[in-house]
Amino acid sequence: MRYVTIRLLFIAVLACSAGSAASNSRRKIACKTPRNSKSCYWTHGRLGLYNGTPAFRIWKIGSHRLLGVYSGPSVDREDSLDNESPEFPLSVDEKFKPFENRIFADFEVCPLEPEQPGEMQAVCVEAAKNIVVEK
Repeated sequence: MRYVTIRLLFIAVLACSAGSAASNSRRKIACKTPRNSKSCYWTHGRLGLYNGTPAFRIWKIGSHRLLGVYSGPSVDREDSLDNESPEFPLSVDEKFKPFENRIFADFEVCPLEPEQPGEMQAVCVEAAKNIVVEK
């Protein structure tokens, strides 16, 4: 009987910890996956809201490159409206107010397509650090 009680208590603790981990993860669509994790990289850039598709873009500072932001690799970029409201990491969501500011940061981005000269590259944002807000 004692072992049954301990097992049930252990299962309850595991269930509670799994639930709290899921609630802390705000992302519904995975950005970094086992398939694309090796291509993800850090870049310094400015995130802003632009007119056109995709609406959210990162300018890679020191270059002429623009990265178009989407939620992740599983998103249908042709027929969905994900480009108008992609998922961002919590650190970005807390500070980035699209109609009020832009942010400069070190972004960990995962490419969703190969880089092509002269074209915007689709990416998702896995993480951001060293965030500075520009009004």
